[in-house]
Amino acid sequence: MSGMQILQPVVALAIWTMIMWAWMYATRIPAMSKAQDIPEPSKLVGTTGAQLRKQLPDRVNWKADNYNHLHEQPTVFYAIAIVLAVVGQGDGMNALLAWIYVGLRVAHSLVQVTANKVMVRFVLFALSSVVLIALIFHATIFTFDIHM
Repeated sequence: MSGMQILQPVVALAIWTMIMWAWMYATRIPAMSKAQDIPEPSKLVGTTGAQLRKQLPDRVNWKADNYNHLHEQPTVFYAIAIVLAVVGQGDGMNALLAWIYVGLRVAHSLVQVTANKVMVRFVLFALSSVVLIALIFHATIFTFDIHM
């Protein structure tokens, strides 16, 4: 079908999100077990993420932060990519832009969960935002049938 190549990076980013989910719990559960002030999970009642965050090392929290970030701006990416696929414009340049977006988001994740250098993260986020804006622009042109 025409316009469906863009769905590949959509699925790739969803897969990456689940990889980050696994990485988050692979580090968080052992850290919770080692923490002195956290009762065993079966005895936890009504705690919040903010309370837990204070008791875990930053390197552990960075994974959870990134997992949350993968549920923020990328939701716009998912919607726009599906719109482009539906209107038959998900191939070629738009598919390439989608792959670039996914690559930048994966790079952002890797920086955030390892070194967590804020300026590097910011540049990667800004670049991915520019790519997303381009995809939104293309979706606008084809959805509203704007002739340029």
